Amino acid sequence: MKAQVTLTVPEAKALIAEGIAQLPEVEQALRAGRVLLKGGTTVAAVANRLVGCDLRISGRISPRGAKASKGDSVLPHSILIEKGSVKNIDGCFGQTVESLRRDDVAIIGANALDSHGRTAILLGRPLGGTPGQGLAGLMAQGCRVIIACGLEKLIPGSIADAIAAAGIYSSDWSMGMSAGLAPLAGAVITEQKALELLTEVKCTAIGAGGIAGAEGATTLVIEGQPEPVTQAVKAVLEVKGAAHAGCPVSLEECRAGSPACGVHQSCAWRMEKGESLTWRLR
Repeated sequence: MKAQVTLTVPEAKALIAEGIAQLPEVEQALRAGRVLLKGGTTVAAVANRLVGCDLRISGRISPRGAKASKGDSVLPHSILIEKGSVKNIDGCFGQTVESLRRDDVAIIGANALDSHGRTAILLGRPLGGTPGQGLAGLMAQGCRVIIACGLEKLIPGSIADAIAAAGIYSSDWSMGMSAGLAPLAGAVITEQKALELLTEVKCTAIGAGGIAGAEGATTLVIEGQPEPVTQAVKAVLEVKGAAHAGCPVSLEECRAGSPACGVHQSCAWRMEKGESLTWRLR
């Protein structure tokens, strides 16, 4: 039996969150270990699913480019879940990473995914800001790393080439902050993989993109026995209409003069101090 479904970007993130919540290692860590979540809109969907809390969103890609939040929110960007309690680790991200052990789980989002399954995350602050300073340690710590990444992040070419092209200080002009890429390593969970985890089906992406709100969407064909296919379609229908996760205040993006302007590099919006861009260098 086959079924064809389409998931918008927010719907795919909600489905990814559902798939991650069902992973045995995540269930075990929630019972007897710890789960670290590094903020982002996909990981915010995971936080909503696991503990029902919002996360503060910092960087994001919008029609205006690589942008930050307009202002600060009291909510955390990154959290640690331990025995049902939630701790804000924004001020101690590196120390928390250092404390993780092999049965703990860290969940992080990605901004780029290549055809070999390699991923990377965009960083716009020097040293990647507070979370960035703990990322290298996270990859080396020995805990289980799960990378929540929708198929809309798929790029042509390789992650290695993308890392070589990007750089916080390498662009002379940028729509929003100039960003570099840091490689990630871990188990990558896409919406395609999430459906295969949730039900015994095979999923194949047959199309990407769309219009009228389906920009970045993924169209999938689900194959399998009637009952698993039915379950998979029901899982898709459960997330239909999902909105972007994250604290609503933090989803408002920065403008020229925002606090982060002092650390972001080559931002054309800061140079223009207006609502339209022209090509000019400092």
